[in-house]
Amino acid sequence: MDALAGYGWEAVAVAFGITLLAGLSTGFGGLIVALQAAPSNRFLAGALGFSTGVMVYISLVEMLPQGIEEVGEAAGVAAFFAGVALIAVIDRLVPEEVNPHEEHDSPGASRLAKAGLMTGAAIALHNFPEGFATFMAGLADPVVAAPIALAIAIHNIPEGIAVAAPLREATGRRWRAAGWATLSGLAEPLGAAVGFLLLLPFIGPSTLGLSYAAVAGIMVFISFDKLLPSAIHTGHHHHSVYGVMAGMAVMALSLAMMH
Repeated sequence: MDALAGYGWEAVAVAFGITLLAGLSTGFGGLIVALQAAPSNRFLAGALGFSTGVMVYISLVEMLPQGIEEVGEAAGVAAFFAGVALIAVIDRLVPEEVNPHEEHDSPGASRLAKAGLMTGAAIALHNFPEGFATFMAGLADPVVAAPIALAIAIHNIPEGIAVAAPLREATGRRWRAAGWATLSGLAEPLGAAVGFLLLLPFIGPSTLGLSYAAVAGIMVFISFDKLLPSAIHTGHHHHSVYGVMAGMAVMALSLAMMH
């Protein structure tokens, strides 16, 4: 508990609140399905690209250097790639046919309900480490964590759609489908809570430094494995690249104003 003296339970509550809001954005994707509305592909390309720029820039310019400062370059770089390996293994553990980030043919009508539920489970598994990443960023600096949470929230919206759409078509119950989409996003605050409770007895400068570097690795992998491919898949390559550059520029400006 003494290790939290530099942060306090108020900082923990703020970090958890940021993570909760990011996770609940899958429910917004479900709401879009329930209301039969859909954002344009150009908007999705730009928004997902923007999220990529935010995540990559903050990971490599802020979080990884902060981790290296705490534990040294060798340990910090090792922790970074350990984070990459962790999220990559989790990604591979999800069967390809239900992994929402793998390309595969759409299921037949008779399998839509199962597909929606399995996609929700797959997304929940992916969101677990994302929640811990967002929480640790919030614990380090809520101002820095806010755009990270926004980036994760933006890419959670299509995931909510991926859960709700097949369920809505299979059952005709649009609001129940939206509810399942929201539930899949709650894995993020759950990941934050479990990760924090496991680390609580060991939290100190070295532990936090290793965590920041590992979280940077997780976020970079998420950006290149999930966000950027999803942006390009919309068919508007240039809009996704413009979004990436805009996200980096916004983060560079915000960090310059903070320092």
